Amino acid sequence: MSPPSSIFRIALVGLVSLALAMGIGRFAFTPLLPMMREDGLVSITDGGLLASVHFLGYWLGAVIAAKIPCPPRTMLRLSLLAIGVGTLGMGVTDDFTVWLILRWLSGVCSAWTLVLVGNYYLKHLADKGRAEYQGWVFSGVGAGIMIAGLGSLAFMVNQIGSSLSWRIMGAISLIAICAVCLNMGPEIPAVRPVVRHRGSQRSPLDWRIVIAYGAAGIGYIIPATYLPVMAREIVQSPLIFGWSWPVFGAAACVSTLLAARFQKRFSNRQIWAASHVVMAIGLLLPVLHPHILTIITAGLCVGGTFMIITMTGMKEAHRMAPPGDVMRHIAVMTASFATGQMIGPVFASSVYDLTQSFAVSLIITSAILVITAMILVGASTEKEVAQL
Repeated sequence: MSPPSSIFRIALVGLVSLALAMGIGRFAFTPLLPMMREDGLVSITDGGLLASVHFLGYWLGAVIAAKIPCPPRTMLRLSLLAIGVGTLGMGVTDDFTVWLILRWLSGVCSAWTLVLVGNYYLKHLADKGRAEYQGWVFSGVGAGIMIAGLGSLAFMVNQIGSSLSWRIMGAISLIAICAVCLNMGPEIPAVRPVVRHRGSQRSPLDWRIVIAYGAAGIGYIIPATYLPVMAREIVQSPLIFGWSWPVFGAAACVSTLLAARFQKRFSNRQIWAASHVVMAIGLLLPVLHPHILTIITAGLCVGGTFMIITMTGMKEAHRMAPPGDVMRHIAVMTASFATGQMIGPVFASSVYDLTQSFAVSLIITSAILVITAMILVGASTEKEVAQL
């Protein structure tokens, strides 16, 4: 068993990598979107397009991640550096075309980071008998969201514009990324692994969980893109609506740590299905009673489940696939998730343009989540019967 200091470093580097790539590079856009609207830089439709282009990049990154002929450590370092530069670049220009390119690039590199961390860091911790630290790695996404949310709240309170806010976040990210790059160890290979007899190691994909993973992408992405916008439509004061995103991040951060307590009693798929139901309830609350408290509660429900779904999905990939085929399973599932993320913002913004409300899109998405939860429960039951 590795010494505690080594395990702590691995978990910390994985945590910070996801915080930077996902929490800031991917999700800083959400709390900054109301500020960009306030500055007259974007509309709701523009915001939906920027979000969808980002997730198009995320989808492409997931599809090609396993095929890139690049050493994993180099690939992770380049991905993080590109995310930092892309975040900084959003504040350097107000050219919408350049923004589309930067958000797309950030999406590609975010997917690569998640696939690499999900493959190598989780496997290394499990091999060292420290699987309980996997939750700490995934809590990095929520930590990054919370930091981005609190930073945006501070920017709004101090009347700092969106462009300067992007530059501050980008500069801080680049400093942290340099520290991460210098502390990567043997848990992520410095040379591209050679997999022999790849054909014999391929295992069939369970398309039910692939589809369910994509449904989770649709389910969480509408509030993950528009939650602060929804909050601002109800309450104008940033000291109130500005807390919606930090709460979302805090819930995501804590949830993966708490989920480990349930994994001894319930299967990955059962926890995953329950998360779909909780997320669906969170989406319906602002529809049933539009109020800042239901917006905050929705943030807790969605923020508190989407990373549990990501973590259990990654664990299912490791459980189902032989070692040489895990990255392909993770890549296909991540591509499905990214497809849901691409559909969600465009669908929600289109419905908003027609109805001036997010209610219809939230109701439809809730139904999709409940249906796929039932599919997951059925798949889990079949697995248990097969093991008898």
